[in-house]
Amino acid sequence: GQVLELLRGVQRGSEDRKRSLGRLRWALQNEETQQKFVRLDGSIRVLTGLFTSSLADLQLEAARCLHELSHSSVPTVAEACLPVTSYLLTYLSGHSLEFTELCLYTLGNLVVESEAVRKQLVPQGIIPVLASCIQSPHEAVLEGVGYVLSQLLQAKEAPTEIIPLVLDSLLPQHMLRLVCSGLRAGMGAAVEFAWCLHYIICRHKDNVVLLALGAVPALTSLLLDLASQIPEDVPEGLELLVCPVLRCLSNLLAQTGCQGQGQDGRLLVALFLLLQCFLQQHPFLIQECLWLLNNLTADDPFFCSALLSLDLLPALLQLLTCSQMAIVLVLTVLCNMAEKGVSQCQRLLQQPLLPHLLPLLTLPDPKTVGQCLELLHLLFLHCPEAAADFTRQGGHQALEQHQSTPELQERAQALLDVVRQSPGAPSACQATLAAFS
Repeated sequence: GQVLELLRGVQRGSEDRKRSLGRLRWALQNEETQQKFVRLDGSIRVLTGLFTSSLADLQLEAARCLHELSHSSVPTVAEACLPVTSYLLTYLSGHSLEFTELCLYTLGNLVVESEAVRKQLVPQGIIPVLASCIQSPHEAVLEGVGYVLSQLLQAKEAPTEIIPLVLDSLLPQHMLRLVCSGLRAGMGAAVEFAWCLHYIICRHKDNVVLLALGAVPALTSLLLDLASQIPEDVPEGLELLVCPVLRCLSNLLAQTGCQGQGQDGRLLVALFLLLQCFLQQHPFLIQECLWLLNNLTADDPFFCSALLSLDLLPALLQLLTCSQMAIVLVLTVLCNMAEKGVSQCQRLLQQPLLPHLLPLLTLPDPKTVGQCLELLHLLFLHCPEAAADFTRQGGHQALEQHQSTPELQERAQALLDVVRQSPGAPSACQATLAAFS
């Protein structure tokens, strides 16, 4: 009854229509009222009529009512709003900022809840409309565009139906520009668009468009910029931008055709500055930084050498006291380095590395121990003398513990065999070790 009353008040056309709309908007904050309202015959038609009226204040108040409806998590409510989508798109080139912003967030909310809405908006031209909105000078509009776009790009049909259209539009170059000017232009929009880029990169196998736009060097220099701001003043919410930027770069480097892009040793220094900055407050970023470090060192001798020549190994080894995930990633990076052969292994052993590995062998996590065994295998392979040193430090006892762990016993046994055959006499490798320890 109350909902019907509200609708009638809005319909009557009396001079207090705006007040009636205000009351309706207030009532539509309730889930149950939203559902009752869309079930009433002609309710959306009335709201659409006011939304498209020539009276700006009524139009704005109707837009606020639609925005309340779009918050519903019930798909039928979102689908009841289907007749309004074309108007929402038309009004994105609207007269007032608040009105444009309301239309954007209403669209974004409807997109989340309903595939039917998405299926209607794509042919109605939502992508070209967003490509034009992203050129707005207003931070609030840009954030709204980022919100709509990030919802569209997360939809299950995005890889086939939405991402190709986005890549064919002007959106990618503007997204990249806004992400990279985040510190100057506005953090909110930069964060939204960085996640948008991430959704494209991780759901689209072949990122020729982004690579051609220079995404790798652009994101690299953004990280250098961000790291250079530390430690003077870390802008509020910086971690929210750093996280998707690290992921974008990581995933682009993992995809083909990227090797040799961004071979800049300063990127390593920037990564370690960011690591130090976020270590205490935002430990989730440690593994994001390490993923990127892993992808940089995986196939690239340049970054493996740079890690050593820039003397960043001690900082990397300090991270062996972090979370289990971080430890595994640090060990993986060390394996990437050890795979490069004798001279890299010798330099790793000079650190000294073995005392850091022994305690890891006693951890209860098979994944960590497994990665540690892999690293020892590479070290002993390229630097057999290290096996004798390992024995002297009590390493064989640590290995013997794992002879009964099913997923580790073969590797532990193989290493024990190497350790038992290792010559006791000090050799070149140990001599350098002795000199450095």
